[in-house]
Amino acid sequence: MSLRMPDANPRVIARRDEIVAGLARIVGERWVISAEDELRPYETDGLTAYRQVPLAVVLPATTEEVSRVLTFLHEEGVKVIGRGAGTSLCGGSLPEADAVVVGVSRMSKVLDIDLDTRTVRVETGITNLAVTGAVDHLGFFYAPDPSSQLACTIAGNLAMNSGGAHCLKYGVTTNNVLGMTCVLMDGTVIELGGQGLDMAGYDLLGLMIGSEGQFAITTEATLRILPKAEGARPVLLGFPTSSDAGACVAKIIASGLVPVAIEFMDEPAIRICEDFAQAGYPLDVGAMLIVEVEGAPGEIDEQIAKITRVAKDAGVVHVREAKTPAEAAAIWKGRKSAFGAMGRISDYVCMDGTIPTTRLPEVLVRISEICESHGLGVANIFHAGDGNLHPLILYDINDPDQLHRAEVAGAEVLKLCVEVGGCLTGEHGVGVEKRDLMREQFTEEDLRQQVAIKDLFDPQWLLNPAKVFPLDVRDAA
Repeated sequence: MSLRMPDANPRVIARRDEIVAGLARIVGERWVISAEDELRPYETDGLTAYRQVPLAVVLPATTEEVSRVLTFLHEEGVKVIGRGAGTSLCGGSLPEADAVVVGVSRMSKVLDIDLDTRTVRVETGITNLAVTGAVDHLGFFYAPDPSSQLACTIAGNLAMNSGGAHCLKYGVTTNNVLGMTCVLMDGTVIELGGQGLDMAGYDLLGLMIGSEGQFAITTEATLRILPKAEGARPVLLGFPTSSDAGACVAKIIASGLVPVAIEFMDEPAIRICEDFAQAGYPLDVGAMLIVEVEGAPGEIDEQIAKITRVAKDAGVVHVREAKTPAEAAAIWKGRKSAFGAMGRISDYVCMDGTIPTTRLPEVLVRISEICESHGLGVANIFHAGDGNLHPLILYDINDPDQLHRAEVAGAEVLKLCVEVGGCLTGEHGVGVEKRDLMREQFTEEDLRQQVAIKDLFDPQWLLNPAKVFPLDVRDAA
């Protein structure tokens, strides 16, 4: 593994059997995993280039059990890695050899649906898509929709402040959460927020969302649910080049329209996704956009007509408007299947920088140049409406040199994002992937302030300790 991680604490490793036995007394032997072959599924997450078998895995079923587990591990001085479904693409739930993974997969219940306040309270092991499934029959939905929504959990969405295709209109996770139940490292249970849109006091809810498991493990959440729109319809727009498509995105935003989603795919991504999904994507274009609008039928027609006019001014060469629900589903099937389809042909590192939409044309050209300079392929699939880039840098995981070149190219892409006025991450988080790039975006004083907050919530740095911050930052602070 080329990534540097802290050395394991030999005293903790030596007490492994004792720690496992203590966890079993809390949750029962069935819900503690300690055999090496059974630990293998937890050795990595969506960033599969890096792997490490943890000390043990524990699967509590209630907030009270999580509290008791953390109290015990705190007293024992054992590191904790919180885990939802392990779909993190930045190594956010990568274990350490002397750490216990605390998974919330058993905590997947819908606790309450309140249509008067338009909220749903859930345990955080529930999948993103299951939240919408619980309220769909009532005419509501949960807005954030990461591409992994079939598998990813609310726990991970909260940790990384996840977005998705429809965040352009509805915002990311932090815009759709009203309350959380969190367990601190010493076992203390705290309640943040509630059912109101703006609670009194410090915005600890906003601090906790996106904190990447650095402060607490979240066990329950109160989420906003929204009435489903009367209708929605995507239009597919094909362009000669990626620069043309990028310029069109900026023109759509400048026109005053706020589509539900603007998704981007370049030629390599189009071909790979079409081969997998048979969605009817054009194969003679350099890039395409999927632009979805919603509302009443007349309103949809008016918006699509305006978008088409803007696209024509930007040089569009292919326009396909979905006329039926089946056609709309086909257009989205290719996009939602993109990461899996790409995995059929190559290993890849999925980057996650965010830039101003006005800089899309030049940045897309530069990304291609960066990857080409390192002898690697790249496919671009991302949320163009808010400038959240997801270039997939292709490499062979069995070739250490290619992995190294992919890491270097990825770092250059992220530095480019910061250089043009963007940031290191839009929704995947920092994790281990971007940890050593934090100084590209933040000053030493910025990092000292962040470390001070980490010290407040977790003085011993037992919660996800090798993530987010460069390994030397605590000493420097």
